This record gives sequence, C-alpha cells and structure tokens, in this order.
Amino acid sequence: MSGAALDGAGAPAGGAGGGRRAAAKRRLPAPACPRLADPHQLFDDTSSGAAAPPAGRAAASSSSPAGGAAYSEQASFLSEPVSSFAAAYGSSLATHGKEIVDRHIDRFIPVTKLKYYFAVDTVYVGRKLGLLLFPFLHQDWQVQYQQDTPVAPRFDVNAPDLYIPVMAFITYILVAGLALGTQNRFSPDLLGLQASSALAWLIVEVLAILLSLYLVTVNADLSTIDVVAFSGYKYVGMIVGLLAGLLFGKMGYYLLLSWCCLAIFVFTIRTLRLKILSEAAAEGVLVRGAKNQLRMYLTMAVAGLQPLIMYWLTFHLVR
Repeated sequence: MSGAALDGAGAPAGGAGGGRRAAAKRRLPAPACPRLADPHQLFDDTSSGAAAPPAGRAAASSSSPAGGAAYSEQASFLSEPVSSFAAAYGSSLATHGKEIVDRHIDRFIPVTKLKYYFAVDTVYVGRKLGLLLFPFLHQDWQVQYQQDTPVAPRFDVNAPDLYIPVMAFITYILVAGLALGTQNRFSPDLLGLQASSALAWLIVEVLAILLSLYLVTVNADLSTIDVVAFSGYKYVGMIVGLLAGLLFGKMGYYLLLSWCCLAIFVFTIRTLRLKILSEAAAEGVLVRGAKNQLRMYLTMAVAGLQPLIMYWLTFHLVR
C-alpha cells in the first residue's frame, strides 16, 4: 500500500512536472516549415526577406532632409553674393577689354569711319548705279554737309560709299568665273589668280593716287577711304561689259564697255574736281597758277586711268 501510495503521490508530482514540460513546449515558437524548393530553381528568392536597415541608419536617413535643407539654404546664401560679384567683375572686365581693343583697332582701322561709308539703303544704291552709268544728266555734284560733317550716303547721292565698290568687286569675280566656265577654262586657281590680280591693281592704283596727292601737296578733303571708293566704282562698268560680252559677244562687249568707260571718266572728273581742285575751280572760276594746273592734270590722270584698268581686267574674259 505504501508503494501504491508512493506511486500515487509520485504520479501527481510526475504529472505536474509533465504538465510544466508540456506548457514549456507549447510556449516555444513553432519553427516555420520550410517551403519545398523548386527543383528547377537555380537561386533562392530573397526579395521578401530583405533585412531592415539598422536603427542608426534609419534615424540618420529620417533626419537627412532637414539637414540637407539647412545646408542648401546656407550654400545658396553664400553662393548668391559670390556669383553676383563674379558676374559684375566679369562684365567690367569685358567692357574694359572691349574699350582697349576698340582703341587699338581705331589706330589702324577706322571702324567708326567705315560705318559712315556703309550707311546706305536701296534707294541710294539704285540712284548711285544710275549716276555711274548716266552721269551726263546730273547737275549738282556738291556733297551736302550738316554742321561741318558730311551727311550719310543714304541722304546724299554725291557722297562716296564703300558698299557699291565692295559688292561690285565680289560680283566682278563671280561674273569672271562664269565667263571662264562658258569657255571651258574655269579652275579655282585661275579664278583665284583673277581675284588677286584685280585686288593688286586696286592697291597699286590707290597707292599711286595717294603718292601723287602727296607730291602735288594737295590739302584736299580726300581721305584714303574716299580714294578706295572712287577707284572701286569702275567695277560696275566692268560687270556691265562682261555681261554684254556673254550675251552678245565681242561686239556687245566693246560697245557697252566703251559707254561705261566714258561714263566713269565723266563721273570721276566731276567728282574729284571738287575734292582736288581749289575752291575757285569748284565754283567755276578759271583755273590759274602752276599748282592748280598740276591738280587739274592729276584729276585728268586719275579719271583717264579708270578706263585703262577696266579694259585690262576684262578683255581676256571675252572670246
């Protein structure tokens, strides 16, 4: 009995111990059942089990927008004065450099004066071309002045300009290339030789006129740019002669070139006599004195040189 009692007494104790062990076993988390792997899958899918970032990093990342905003405000506060100062300094430096360049360029190339010679419009160009081809009907050759300054060419057809001479020179080169092409003689080298030859003759002519004015000691209102302009007007007649030669042959070339030579001779005489001759000659008074005679001969020589150069630069282009 005592053994049965012990067994009975031990049974509850053993039951209590077994209950505690069972309860302990129930409190333990059950291990997750691993999913059966796909026999055809090469790598495990770890996207769903991505580890969360550490707490320190999360806190830093959560506080980064405020810190970045403060840093950007500080950087913008510091960069605005620096950028404005740099812009002002760069603008002043560019302005100062432009003034230096303009001052040194004006010593060799009168840019301000060149603007005057290109102040033309369509009406002036049309009237000037008519004056170059038909100077016989024009009466008033006096250049107009406003407060001791000649008016712009677009307001006075008698004022010299550089637009027509420059455009006429370029057009002459193009027409010369066309004439060479119609004769199966065109080549870039030959066209370049034609252009350089025409430019060389123009430079020689201008230098010869300036040297003659210096030797005759003429204190005339005739600048170097004026001489270039008057020497470049003859290219208009050369273009007309070449176009006539292309359309009507040699006969048309000689007829129209002769007319243009006569027109440029009259135009040069009536224009330069107001620049080279004395005021008495400009007013129509009889010219007397050795110096005035030299000036008159110089005017005639410059005017007679224009037809010679016109023929020399065009006769070989017409066949």
